[in-house]
Amino acid sequence: MSSDETTPQTVPIPGPTGLPLVGNSFDIDTEFPLGSMLNFADQYGEIFRLSFPGRNTVFVTSQALVHELCDEKRFQKTVNSALHEIRHGIHDGLFTARNDEPNWGIAHRILMPAFGPMAIQNMFPEMHEIASQLALKWARHGPNQSIKVTDDFTRLTLDTIALCSMDYRFNSYYHDDMHPFIDAMASFLVESGNRSRRPPLPAFMYSKADSKFHDDIRVLRETAEGVLKSRKEHPSERKDLLTAMLDGVDPKTGAKLSDDSIIDNLITFLIAGHETTSGLLSFAFVQLLKNPETYRKAQKEVDDVCGKGPIKLEHMNKLHYIAAVLRETLRLCPTIPVIGVESKEDTIIGGKYQVSKGQPFALLFAKSHVDPAVYGDSANEFVPERMLDENFERLNKEFPDCWKPFGNGMRACIGRPFAWQEALLVMAVCLQNFNFMPEDPNYTLQYKQTLTTKPKGFYMRAMLRDGMSALDLERRLKGELVAPKPPTTPSSGQPKRSGEGKPISIYYGSNTGTCETFAQRLASDAAAHGFTATVIDSLDAANQNLPKDRPVVFITASYEGQPPDNAALFVGWLESLTGNELEGVQYAVFGCGHHDWAQTFHRIPRLVDSTVSERGGDRICSLGLADAGKGEMFTDFEQWEDEVFWPAMEDKYEVSKKEDDTEALLQTGLSVEFSKPRSSTLRQDVQEAVVVDAKTITAPGAPPKRHIEIQLSSDSGAYRSGDYLAVLPINPKETVHRVMRRFQLAWDTNITIEASRQTTILPTGVPVPVHDVLGAYVELSQPATKKNILALAEAADKADIKATLRQLAGPDYTEKITSRRVSILDLLEQFPSIPLPFASFLSLLPPMRVRQYSISSSPLWNPSHVTLTYSILETPSLSNPDKKHVGVATSYLASLEAGDKLNVSVRPSHKAFHLPVDADKTPLIMVAAGSGLAPFRGFVQERAAQIAAGRSLAPAMLFYGCRHPEQDDLYRDEFDKWESIGAVSVRRAYSRCPESEETKGCKYVGDRIWADREEVTGLWDRGAKVYVCGSREVGESVKKVVVRIAVERQRMIVEAREKGELDNLPEGIVEGLKLKGLTVEDVEVSEERALKWFEGIRNERYATDVFD
Repeated sequence: MSSDETTPQTVPIPGPTGLPLVGNSFDIDTEFPLGSMLNFADQYGEIFRLSFPGRNTVFVTSQALVHELCDEKRFQKTVNSALHEIRHGIHDGLFTARNDEPNWGIAHRILMPAFGPMAIQNMFPEMHEIASQLALKWARHGPNQSIKVTDDFTRLTLDTIALCSMDYRFNSYYHDDMHPFIDAMASFLVESGNRSRRPPLPAFMYSKADSKFHDDIRVLRETAEGVLKSRKEHPSERKDLLTAMLDGVDPKTGAKLSDDSIIDNLITFLIAGHETTSGLLSFAFVQLLKNPETYRKAQKEVDDVCGKGPIKLEHMNKLHYIAAVLRETLRLCPTIPVIGVESKEDTIIGGKYQVSKGQPFALLFAKSHVDPAVYGDSANEFVPERMLDENFERLNKEFPDCWKPFGNGMRACIGRPFAWQEALLVMAVCLQNFNFMPEDPNYTLQYKQTLTTKPKGFYMRAMLRDGMSALDLERRLKGELVAPKPPTTPSSGQPKRSGEGKPISIYYGSNTGTCETFAQRLASDAAAHGFTATVIDSLDAANQNLPKDRPVVFITASYEGQPPDNAALFVGWLESLTGNELEGVQYAVFGCGHHDWAQTFHRIPRLVDSTVSERGGDRICSLGLADAGKGEMFTDFEQWEDEVFWPAMEDKYEVSKKEDDTEALLQTGLSVEFSKPRSSTLRQDVQEAVVVDAKTITAPGAPPKRHIEIQLSSDSGAYRSGDYLAVLPINPKETVHRVMRRFQLAWDTNITIEASRQTTILPTGVPVPVHDVLGAYVELSQPATKKNILALAEAADKADIKATLRQLAGPDYTEKITSRRVSILDLLEQFPSIPLPFASFLSLLPPMRVRQYSISSSPLWNPSHVTLTYSILETPSLSNPDKKHVGVATSYLASLEAGDKLNVSVRPSHKAFHLPVDADKTPLIMVAAGSGLAPFRGFVQERAAQIAAGRSLAPAMLFYGCRHPEQDDLYRDEFDKWESIGAVSVRRAYSRCPESEETKGCKYVGDRIWADREEVTGLWDRGAKVYVCGSREVGESVKKVVVRIAVERQRMIVEAREKGELDNLPEGIVEGLKLKGLTVEDVEVSEERALKWFEGIRNERYATDVFD
């Protein structure tokens, strides 16, 4: 390279090392190639190179580089890789033609008028017709139907493009199966991508895939030929796309399109005209249902603009917020996540990367769309407000090409106006007429990728609004005015089999399953009190749909002051009410929470209780509350149910109990038949995974901590550093053996469970191995509730045992049951003469819950593998000193070995507990003790991968506490290696060896933070984010030392101000005050103000993940 000062100094483009011949082909996930590209982008930054057989591609991921490569004077569209393979099916159609091919120019000039403003507006009635077909399908299937969102939107967009542009009807909503074109298209596009990355192996190894590839092409071309043949046989006066292709003449050359070219472009439009829009609509509903406030605003705008009458063309330009929702959806989830260009000449990009003429580039919009240089700290968050018209224009002016979902320049999407009008209309029709809720409130976005992307495995439910029936909706869609009606009957939830009685609706908000269990319990008990639970559903099912003709019960938890995932839409709606909209609603509320979250303790149940009352509701009884921190939630619920709720219900509705209380305790509604044939029943809320490695990582004699590596299934979705893995455990074998011995059951016994009136999570109607039920479906070690104990007393046939049990259910309960963790099984072993039927035993047990563990790995290490780091819970049993109390989940994990299978699912952590988007600018301060190190191993592992790829990162400190350097200094070798490359600076504290030179005499992490506070405050002044993971005691100790540092800093400022030495303050203090709108004169020494400051930074710059 010349040393001439005018010649820029260039640097090599980074990238992973490939293998001979195949390059990086095996580094790409064939099911989700985009995921691999995004991982490389996280690792290498704004630019990287991948090699494939016969070519290499440079990927760019920042707005600045994307903007530079969108310059059509220097770069042009490339038809390499997947597009080259797609040409086998559609040749030189609009999307796949090379720039120098004449057919592209001819078709482009002929078809442009067909996508003009008037032409698109004239398509509105036909768009509305297909949207109406979708709405009526959902209405007729009812609120309990699980909607496969991508399939129904694919039907919609395929039928719309065919009808509007070709006057052809696929009639997709009149067939159960998708049109063959859809499956052939998806397979064709996927294989096109795979073919572009094929290793150079003999052709016979691909013969099956090649045969399928050409069969799919035949289906595509035969479908398009059918459309063309139909038009030729039935000529039309319509001025649509097909007419333009048949009759149009190129104004420049005078040429017309051949039949082959028409077929090529028909396939192009059938693919491009429906695939991207169906993905956009599907992603939009994923985002709306994950962001309840956005959902509410979007629906309110539709109501304000369109009212309750028919949706019209003139409404479209008034839906500004809906447009912003669609823009923001395409920013976060571009359905065309990458496009290709190539350089026209040898050039330098980014001021330092030399590239040759013809070099292929991939513009990774899926990453440039979340560039923190453009979108700041909230780049990965769904914030439609930033996409409102004025700000959207500002962003695109200030950061050109920061939003590119429709491609670039003269090769950009010709059908953009068509797609935009269709998407606006469909959003309006859906939100005007339905309320939606996710089928799985824990759903995390997964991708299905062909050439485009769509959500994978996303289901939702649709409930008609305004008390409408399907017939009412049909009338509204035809243009008739349908007056809203109040909901008089439940419109969602599965009717539950029960005895006759006054109907009652029960709604729950639950992330971990506890409140759902309470709802099931309440429904089970209803018949005994003269009621029938006709609805048991999540709170979101009651969104805008509270019945007024029956009592309603809300049972909900509160998570750090926020509603559970399946209650957020309902709570958002409730908070938006302003009048007496709930007059006539008769209700009761029971809530769960944890006292450690003092500021938000029971916020959601209290909010529901007070708001429903303020908006006109009629409270049936006083609010019931349970505190998880006391360990008596089940007993608290039973006490509220028996002593407050049911007496109030019986009094208010003059309903009598159907049976005596004591008899009801054993009227389980379950019957069990025993048999021998084997079968299995699987849970559906988790996916199967495989253990790769499992080992103990502490020295003998130290409290054991273990490491387990798990390979996820392809259905588990992607994870981020800091996320959780939810594990569905199995009860310890010895505990299951105890039950089977107690009830004298053979190990190979099967049972068939029938539920006559009780709602149950147990598998019913099919033979199931009894050890499966006892192992996987119920909690065997849960402390017995008072009602459980009274049920045992009722079953007992000896007076002295009855008396003893009633004493345990009364004044002795806390001391002898709760504090000692005495289970139902413990009591049955203590009183073996109790003749309790096995069915009654099952009915007393709560369902098995998943347990969440912080993932201790990074997807940059392996995107399909996770590791967990956990402590084994094993202590002497307080109920029986001769036995041990073992943690259900940790003992289960500890029993697993390589090759074993388990059921898990990835769950996102709090949005604040992830690495910052601008890792090069934002320092990290991490604090952990013991196995609380888990998420930070993932954080540092990710930083190490990025540094190894050549990236420069802001500094990171890790404060870690354990017992002894020789016993439980977890992953010491790894952290030493990572520290040596600058990924982290570790500061240790040893509680059993504080004299170690490493610890500066510190026993605990709080001590070490205080000792290193100058460095801590230095990083804080540079914008650091603080993360804390460990027990609640660790969380509290860190809080105390942070407040102590804040008070010391207050004192430092006040003293400097009084001495006139403000210039001597450390750099960053005064700037930090200015950012908060303060001056040094505003500062005073006050622990109260320091505590207020601390609460203000929580979940912003200070994130915690604490556990019991």
